[in-house]
Amino acid sequence: MKKLRELKSNMAVNIIGVIILSIVIFGIVVSLLGFLRFSNAFREEYATSTYHMADTAATLVNGDHLSEYLDGERTEEYQRTRRILDTYCKTISVSLIYVIKVDRTDYGRFVSIFNVVDNTVDNSNYVEWELGHKRDTTNDEYRRKYRALYEKKSEYETVYRLRTTDGQHPHITTMVPIEDSYGDVAAILCMQRPFSELWKVNRMYLITVVVATGILSVFAAAFISRFVRKHFVAPVMKVSAEATRFAKENTKGEELGTISRFNELSDLANSIDTMETDMVNYIGNLTAVTAEKERIGAELSFARKIQNDSIPGDFPAFPERTDFDIYGVMIPAKEVGGDFYNFFLVDDDHLALVIGDVAGKGVPAALFMMVTNILLRNRTKEGGTPAEILTYVNSNICEENQSDMFITIWLGILELSTGRLVMANAGHEDAAVCRKGEEFLPFSTKHGFVAGGMTGIVYRDYELRLNKGDKLFLYTDGVPEATDSDHNMFTITRTLKALNEFRDGSPEDILKGVFKRVDEFTGEAPQFDDLTMLCIEYRGQQKQ
Repeated sequence: MKKLRELKSNMAVNIIGVIILSIVIFGIVVSLLGFLRFSNAFREEYATSTYHMADTAATLVNGDHLSEYLDGERTEEYQRTRRILDTYCKTISVSLIYVIKVDRTDYGRFVSIFNVVDNTVDNSNYVEWELGHKRDTTNDEYRRKYRALYEKKSEYETVYRLRTTDGQHPHITTMVPIEDSYGDVAAILCMQRPFSELWKVNRMYLITVVVATGILSVFAAAFISRFVRKHFVAPVMKVSAEATRFAKENTKGEELGTISRFNELSDLANSIDTMETDMVNYIGNLTAVTAEKERIGAELSFARKIQNDSIPGDFPAFPERTDFDIYGVMIPAKEVGGDFYNFFLVDDDHLALVIGDVAGKGVPAALFMMVTNILLRNRTKEGGTPAEILTYVNSNICEENQSDMFITIWLGILELSTGRLVMANAGHEDAAVCRKGEEFLPFSTKHGFVAGGMTGIVYRDYELRLNKGDKLFLYTDGVPEATDSDHNMFTITRTLKALNEFRDGSPEDILKGVFKRVDEFTGEAPQFDDLTMLCIEYRGQQKQ
């Protein structure tokens, strides 16, 4: 079995096998076409020669005296004609010669006048009909042919009986008219000739063709096999062996050069030589690039860890507090991103809430974000309103912003004992507020200019009162601007719809629900922008 599988996968065996099979099929097709053409020609010749023999036999019968014969007058002429027909039948090797007079009313019946039989020709068992023997016409085909002869529409008619149902052998029946001295058709002479002679000739022809085709196929296959192996298989196997060696060793080998008289195979060998040179150089370069890429990847991974460590990531963030529940999530579009959120206690009664979005992605945006986050946290700890803090942060960013980057920031400080929220907005998305038992709605304020965009900007504070059970949702533009494969955006409308679908859950449930709907909407489309969300539920004064 292993040897058989090897032979099946061997290129030389397959190519030569296909060629030999093609030659054999071609020989068979040509032989069959030749056989059919020869058979048709011989059959036509067989029918023509039978007609001539039948026509000769018709001249032996006197058409003027047929009615007298049927009246019972077995004259010397009748006996002599019958003996001549009998001798003629045996001489020309036909099975039957019979003369019939057909009822011209509908050509459905006939009466026998002469009937001579030679059963030795084809091992038949025909019985001679007596003079005056009446019989129905065999079928409609015979009726049509009888009519054609009586009406002189044809010189002779032929019936082929290749499949017989009466136990007789296949034969041909040729019919010719017998005319009287006035030129009228008085009767029809039928001659039945077996097909055995035709089968014999066809069999000999077929044997000759098959033997000749087989001999020619063997010689052709041997010649083609040698030619193909020398000029095609051997060069290709040499190329294959070199390609296999190179795949295992990845080292430059001896050049193949011109290995065949055919340009295509020589070009293939030269291509292998060129490929080996290029691949060896490429592998060297790739090794260096891969090492550099791995180094960059490790550094990016470390940078991502630093970025993640710079924002709250452990929840519940304040397990000892019962006056609020908060949850945040940041999913960068690249290894590191420019979005961030933050929350921290300024003191025991004030919670700072921050969310921002740097104009850009990747490492530069991440560094800019981390610097801004540190500035915000440190300045907020010193005290002051959100507007004062953003004014300070913007001024400091603009002083050292040689890269002309900027960031949108939403900053709020929540007084936990009263629910009073003071906020300022540096070009960021509006927050969404959900009153207890109601739906999320945008809380619109006038936006200040983006931080880092221009010096001398003074920001404005806005105030919102949160009651027990109210929720606040903050987000970056990566949420409403998330796109599907057809470049359709998720939009603010869908964001609010998702928020309201999960509004009765905890902040964590709400953010996970919104992200689920965004993910379902975008499907297989790649994430285009960083996606950051922060949600807080105000629960009222903490129990002592």
